[in-house]
Amino acid sequence: MTPSDLARLDVQLDCLHLSYVKSHYQDLATAAAQKQLSHLVYLAELIEGEASVRETRAIERRIRQARFPFLKTMEDFEWNWPKKINRPQIQNLFRLAFIASNTNVVFISTVGLGKTHIALALGHAACVGGHSALFTTAVDIINTLAAAQSAGRLKREIARYLKPGLLIIDELGFLPIDKHGADLLFQIISGRYERAPMVITTNRVGAHQGGPGSAQRLRTQQVRTVECTARSLVG
Repeated sequence: MTPSDLARLDVQLDCLHLSYVKSHYQDLATAAAQKQLSHLVYLAELIEGEASVRETRAIERRIRQARFPFLKTMEDFEWNWPKKINRPQIQNLFRLAFIASNTNVVFISTVGLGKTHIALALGHAACVGGHSALFTTAVDIINTLAAAQSAGRLKREIARYLKPGLLIIDELGFLPIDKHGADLLFQIISGRYERAPMVITTNRVGAHQGGPGSAQRLRTQQVRTVECTARSLVG
């Protein structure tokens, strides 16, 4: 191919957003010629490289949009710290079957035992597995929805919490929630019920609530509960 042919090809690849192919087609063509590879093998290598780059970018985009405060995996989880924890049950969650079945997962423990760590790790695994996710706290949801309600855009904000494939709600019950706040939060929980799963962390379901609220109502839904207890807490 002439230099002008190559330049035209580069422009066409830019238009098609095939960045990997543009960066590697000449080097791979040289390698294919040296190895006497067929045109189809050469093409397959280019496409495989492009697909891999796109998948990596998609994962990075999902992780960025999930708004994790920091990244966690189970590789650095301290399994020996909680006195009581069902390790096989937690590890089974990382198959992500609960996402396909729209099953909610609730982690219950006192502070500092790793329930947020596990929730973040599940969110990360979901993003890697092709699912969109969003991490937030119960208080942040309530404050956001209360502000949106005052501004007349409550429906729009509710939709933002209903859209992700997996919603992670951290620290439910960590701070007192009044009835209005619980009602706002329950709109998210009821809106996702049997449509899209949630991962929720809490000290105790139903504890520290200012009145009948979303934590109590969550009991009536399809929930998989995982309880972790510290050395100072039994049962």
